[in-house]
Amino acid sequence: MNTQDEIKYQEALKRVKKLKGFYTHSIVYIFINILIFFLNVENLEQGESYFQFKNFMTAFFWGIGLLAHAMSTFLPYFILGKDWEERKIKELMEKEKANKWE
Repeated sequence: MNTQDEIKYQEALKRVKKLKGFYTHSIVYIFINILIFFLNVENLEQGESYFQFKNFMTAFFWGIGLLAHAMSTFLPYFILGKDWEERKIKELMEKEKANKWE
């Protein structure tokens, strides 16, 4: 495999790991919050409303973290474009190559 193909492979591998991490985080978020929902419903007093902030704290604050994770995973590609990293790598490699010969 030539250097360019190896770089592309490593970048694709890095991207896949980021996506896998986000999807795993999302699945855990959903399952844990479903479990918390059922535990909260089970522990309600007679006539007590479920709609209290304490019942949504975990989902809310963890949701903020999940949103941040989503943004770090997907936003750079929407803003910079999917080939930005490849262009930047080529640019830096060309600079490095030019500096070696000088």
